Amino acid sequence: MNEKIKDLVGKMTLEEKAGMCSGKDFWNLKGVERLGIPEVMVTDGPHGLRKQKEAADHLGLNESIPAVCFPAACATAASFDKELLKTMGDALGEECQAEEVSVLLGPAVNIKRSPLCGRNFEYFSEDPYLTGKLASAFIQGVQNHHVGTSMKHFAANNQEHRRMTVSANLDERTLREIYLTGFEIAVKEAKPWSLMCSYNKINGTYSSENPYLLTQILRDEWGFEGFVVSDWGAVNERVAGLAAGLDLEMPGSGGETDHQIVEAVKEGTLSMELLDQAVERILERVLEYVDHKSKKDYDMDAHHDLAVSMEEQSAVLLKNEKNLLPLKKGTKVAFIGEFAKKPRYQGGGSSHIQGYRLDNALDSAMEWGDVFYAKGFPADKDAWNTTDVESAVEAAKRAQVAVIFAGLPDVFESEGYDRTHMKLPDAQNRVIEAVRQVQPNTVVVLHNGSPVEMPWVNDVPAILEMYLGGQGVGQACVNLLFGKANPSGKLPETFPKKLSDNPSYLNFPGMGDDVNYAEGIFVGYRYYDMKEMDVQFPFGFGLSYSTFSIGNLRMNKEELGAEDLLKVEVDVTNTGDRAGAEVVQLYVSDKTGSAIRPPRELKGFEKVFLEPGETETISFVLDRRSFSWYHEKIQDWYGADGAYDISIGSSSRDISLSQEVRLTGAVSIPLEIHRNTRMGDLLADPETAAFLKVYMEPLFSMFDKPDGGDAEANEVQDAFFQTIIMESPLRSIAGFAGLSREALDQLIQELKK
Repeated sequence: MNEKIKDLVGKMTLEEKAGMCSGKDFWNLKGVERLGIPEVMVTDGPHGLRKQKEAADHLGLNESIPAVCFPAACATAASFDKELLKTMGDALGEECQAEEVSVLLGPAVNIKRSPLCGRNFEYFSEDPYLTGKLASAFIQGVQNHHVGTSMKHFAANNQEHRRMTVSANLDERTLREIYLTGFEIAVKEAKPWSLMCSYNKINGTYSSENPYLLTQILRDEWGFEGFVVSDWGAVNERVAGLAAGLDLEMPGSGGETDHQIVEAVKEGTLSMELLDQAVERILERVLEYVDHKSKKDYDMDAHHDLAVSMEEQSAVLLKNEKNLLPLKKGTKVAFIGEFAKKPRYQGGGSSHIQGYRLDNALDSAMEWGDVFYAKGFPADKDAWNTTDVESAVEAAKRAQVAVIFAGLPDVFESEGYDRTHMKLPDAQNRVIEAVRQVQPNTVVVLHNGSPVEMPWVNDVPAILEMYLGGQGVGQACVNLLFGKANPSGKLPETFPKKLSDNPSYLNFPGMGDDVNYAEGIFVGYRYYDMKEMDVQFPFGFGLSYSTFSIGNLRMNKEELGAEDLLKVEVDVTNTGDRAGAEVVQLYVSDKTGSAIRPPRELKGFEKVFLEPGETETISFVLDRRSFSWYHEKIQDWYGADGAYDISIGSSSRDISLSQEVRLTGAVSIPLEIHRNTRMGDLLADPETAAFLKVYMEPLFSMFDKPDGGDAEANEVQDAFFQTIIMESPLRSIAGFAGLSREALDQLIQELKK
């Protein structure tokens, strides 16, 4: 903390300090005019600026300024491209400076626990490693411009149902491995200026007043140096929140909570030191922005072109039988579905951007030749109209290819509520079924923020997933359909065949104000792959108009010590006749049996663009953490000694190469010894096993068998007696050995030594 900030805080009155800890209104932080501390503005929009056009109203309802709407996180995550996310962040940082915005509220890095979460379109993935790496790149891009980010929502914000009162109940291992890892990666790598706490409780305690999350984990363990801000309206008890590590309350409360802070300091229930810390954290970031303000215009059209390019690199080709795509220029094509004219390109709620322009596919396709349109179904609701269906069928009949633009209307998924099913509107499924019966060359293009069920998946030869692709989605879609761009996106989430396959199905959205994360660490592909369950499309999956081969896996070590790094290299070759990009994915499999773990977990990914015939070497570096799971007994990450597989592939279900590495030097897990410690655990430890030998001899003599007899029966009896011994608690064995309670207590003390 620099001396200028400490000096300013020292000159503030108690009332001014308290005032700095809450907003002036919905979007602005308070300043202190007499000390030269200005007011600054924050604004919504991880994929664009939602800055209000006029003076900020208290509810944040005024129309926002025209801005560039980039693809939402559901789409950009499919790029599997860290550099692309950094480029997007760089563009948004430039826009923030131009529009005098000090902090952009994002990225949103919560895990996609269920396909039903209404806000999934804002979140990256079901995988915490992918989430953290992409979030880190985005944050670095924005903050290169001395503009802050506020990564959200910390933590376990995985549903909209009762989001302001529900308690997410989960064990420590699940919290750490799945729901905190994305935050941890980004905090350590990118150092966001701010973190936004979530609305919900975690194991009964509101995030906004949770010292375990906001201080012990976030600051003490991870080294976070920024300020923590509440989600808008998330504060339960302001003084308790400030003591727990919540620095800034948004929006302002009209002075009510400022007064509570002042009174708490005067009464001695809140220390001035804690208040000063909060003010210093906020002020450091305010002055960082103010000292580097640079109000320069930016090229909005260039940023629009970037939005188009990003969507081209994020869209996922899910199916392409008979190489139906790309379409040849001049092909007679029927565009069916109102999304062709009115694409759904972003989600609803606080991230809704007022895009300054919007490209639709129909207009964008005019340069490609004979393209005509039939409405088929509306874009904004589920409505069945016989005339529209008949016109769609007729258009399909006279075309060489029918492209159906389907997706979820705005009302189907939005911040504020969750979906109740994974289905597309019935009208859309009916049109797809009717069209595919008359036109074998049918392509389905999807506009959606989350997975959808596809009852027609086996009946159409091509499916292109656009997700919510931003204001350039129409142009990007046409470029992909006609081969100007080559699809390279990979699914950042599993598409299950049906909702009931999802691991959270029986525990989403919970009962009353409690939701139990009973599936534990088995979220997304971790569950589906463990169960060997048939899915519609697996995590990491995506096709290309080109083909790629991955080979020559090599590692710098066969055995990895506690502090060693493992370097993994593979060669990737474009074996097709088109330039394109492939995402090489590295998964780690634990073969030690030290814990129940998924078959494989993503621990590395790289995207590489290759010309036909070109080969490039991809490198990964893994540390001990890459092999570890969170061990609650030692309250730390633990990688057991033993064998692990390093697997390389192009999805969690498509593994091309695998090689074993062994870990050594694991920390020792202390054995808890008491009257009910299982004998099998004691005998597995060499030291306790040797000490117990004298006590075990009388016991084994009880089970001696006479010579001769049925060998097979004796073998069964041996196994039976061994099982009894191994599963018995220490107190039972002591009883067989004739030990008194006092002698048993003495034995326990000796074993502990």
